[in-house]
Amino acid sequence: MCEYCGCQSLAAIDELTREHDEVVTLISHVRDAVRDGDTARTAETARRIATVLAPHTQVEEHGLFPAMAEEFPDHIAALEAEHRRVEAVLAEAADGVPADPAWPERLLEVLAMLRDHILKEQDGVFPAALATLSTEQWETVEAVRARAGGLRPAA
Repeated sequence: MCEYCGCQSLAAIDELTREHDEVVTLISHVRDAVRDGDTARTAETARRIATVLAPHTQVEEHGLFPAMAEEFPDHIAALEAEHRRVEAVLAEAADGVPADPAWPERLLEVLAMLRDHILKEQDGVFPAALATLSTEQWETVEAVRARAGGLRPAA
């Protein structure tokens, strides 16, 4: 994805970006599973997306977003609302294949929105964070990451 502003040189942004990349890959797997009519694989992949997003969302909502909310309140509120929409549809598959036959289509819709959401973060939030967050605020983001975990191996 994005590499033009240098924000990925920060470990916090690099990890968030790697999680975005993993989610984008998984979204393509969901599309394939839905196309194939494989609802079990669709639900399993939705659970994998939720697993990646759980710590990711913690880092954003408890580390990055609070540091940016004063300057960009409407934008941050919209991103958090999108998180809730994604979480709700993914949660329907938490215990297996959802009984609702419309669920795969709702999942595709919310994942399309998630793809746009990722672009908003990578092209807007992350570069803005690089320009505006203080050292103390980055340390807070890193502390949230240490508690939340993620894709990178624990130090």
